[in-house]
Amino acid sequence: MNGLGEDDQRRIQNEVERGEEPDAIAQTIESEADADEGAPSVFSAWALPIGLFLLTCFTTVWAGAYQSYHGTVRGPLNFLLEHPEALWQGLPFAAALLFILTTHELGHYWLSRIHRVPASLPLFIPGPPHFIGTFGAIIRMREPIMDRRALFDIGVAGPLAGFIVAVAVLIVGLNLSTVVDRTATSGLQLGEPVLLQFLAWLVIGPISPESDIVLHPIAFAAWFGFFVTSLNLLPIGQLDGGHVAYALWGGRQRTMAFIAVPILIVLGFVGWPGWFLWAFMAGLWGLGHPPVRDPQAPLGRTRTIVGWIALAVFVSTFAPVPFSFHS
Repeated sequence: MNGLGEDDQRRIQNEVERGEEPDAIAQTIESEADADEGAPSVFSAWALPIGLFLLTCFTTVWAGAYQSYHGTVRGPLNFLLEHPEALWQGLPFAAALLFILTTHELGHYWLSRIHRVPASLPLFIPGPPHFIGTFGAIIRMREPIMDRRALFDIGVAGPLAGFIVAVAVLIVGLNLSTVVDRTATSGLQLGEPVLLQFLAWLVIGPISPESDIVLHPIAFAAWFGFFVTSLNLLPIGQLDGGHVAYALWGGRQRTMAFIAVPILIVLGFVGWPGWFLWAFMAGLWGLGHPPVRDPQAPLGRTRTIVGWIALAVFVSTFAPVPFSFHS
């Protein structure tokens, strides 16, 4: 979710509509970027990313251990204080989850390097250990992406790289998962994207309607990787899906976003209330994507095919009701 601020976006859009030369717009942006931003400090370039990553390693291990613990304990803090020796049980979950998230962000990072767009190392966001122990990760772009091909490549690289790893992790995790009687399961239930159902059928085989699959922590990490992938591929604003949709279809991306948000609101009413938050955040970020310097530059057949693959990934990993509670 990086790019131009609202003032820059409005100014550039006006210049494009007035027919001013793209090179003049680019030169304005470059001169402003040179004036406003210097080289990153050692702290922001290295110490901050490494420190946040190590802290996130701890919180995800803590979350994974807390999920795996079957004894009686009053919350994750008491678990940590009373059973620190059990932390190692969270390693499989944390390793799988961080592998997926790191691959996703490095996909963005390396394509940024290839296209010479200055970007930070991945910045992980530690979270409370009650669920997964992290709010994900981001990279910061130090300059707006003004090239259409670069916009597409950087936007699509993260979700596809993370998705490939998540599929491999899911196959491993499903082999370690167990099938139980559905009446024995209660509490939080996870939505089942189409691809997860298909892979479960391949790995575990058909199960009866009275049965359910209890995901191993590694498989749960892969499920969350699918969830993150589908969220990022929503064709809204400066989400990865917004980058890809704008690079592929230009101004029609805004129409897609205007369709997506009401769908999220409806899903919030009939399924998971968390979609209300995403609809609100979409309005906060802005539904449309900032303009690029060369909107008519051809993407080529290969990128177009990859774009449709990204759309298929979104459909196959999206769960309309990702979370529900059963008593």
